[in-house]
Amino acid sequence: MPAAEAPPSLEASSPFEMRIKLGEKVPETDVRSALKTGDMGFLHSFTTGSAVDGPGIRLVAWTTACMFRCQFCHNPDTWTLANGIPVTLEHAIEEVQLYANGLKRMRGGFTLSGGEPLMQDRFAARLLRATSGMGVHTALETNGYYGERLSDRELADIDLVILDMKGFTLEQHKRVTGGLGNEPVLEFALRLAALNRPIWLRYVLVPGLTDVDHEMEQLAAFAAALGVVERAEVLPFHQMGRYKWERLGLDYQLDHVAPPSQMAVDHALSIFAGAGLPIQR
Repeated sequence: MPAAEAPPSLEASSPFEMRIKLGEKVPETDVRSALKTGDMGFLHSFTTGSAVDGPGIRLVAWTTACMFRCQFCHNPDTWTLANGIPVTLEHAIEEVQLYANGLKRMRGGFTLSGGEPLMQDRFAARLLRATSGMGVHTALETNGYYGERLSDRELADIDLVILDMKGFTLEQHKRVTGGLGNEPVLEFALRLAALNRPIWLRYVLVPGLTDVDHEMEQLAAFAAALGVVERAEVLPFHQMGRYKWERLGLDYQLDHVAPPSQMAVDHALSIFAGAGLPIQR
């Protein structure tokens, strides 16, 4: 009798690892139940030692499923729920607990990213609440489209929202994300401001796609007016995820786009700084 196949490891050396079809055998009824209750989630992986996904040193859990189809996405394997490892909420909490004391000593915390975590909103809310109960700093990295799925009480369990903004005008947002508008994103940002919840703003700079001054100027002005944005980050586009598009048979439109120059990045940062936002170089 052949040996049983070992379950995939929850830990990954990097979110750039290719992971597919890890949850495809989960019955549809179980998937629907998981999404409704949050008793189970679908994760690409956990990674440790991140210094860029929130303050301090972070443990990051990467969920699968996303409603956007961003042209510059470096993890398109996280678009589909079935590519994730099915993980019970209890198991995920235990995984965070293993690192809780160290994260607190290093003044770091836990970040839930994706994919888009709020496509699994019940799992996300319950995991973040449990983590907050450990006394660990919590961060949610989200595109904000499904922000209304979290109650005010659930937002109180999240110490920081890292908001990935794709564009400011409706036309540009649709161009970048594959056709979805940004009205819910802007509404979520305004709601966070009304609740006085801290935000880090992220913007990916892609030559020929998002390096549009008037877009960045409008976004910067909007973010500054919120009054809760503690940091604005400009992330230079890179090609580290190109091989995933190729292996998944997806139409990658940025194949010949080079990363932005340092001058271009500095220019983008100057736009956000000019609106009065703290920037991270």
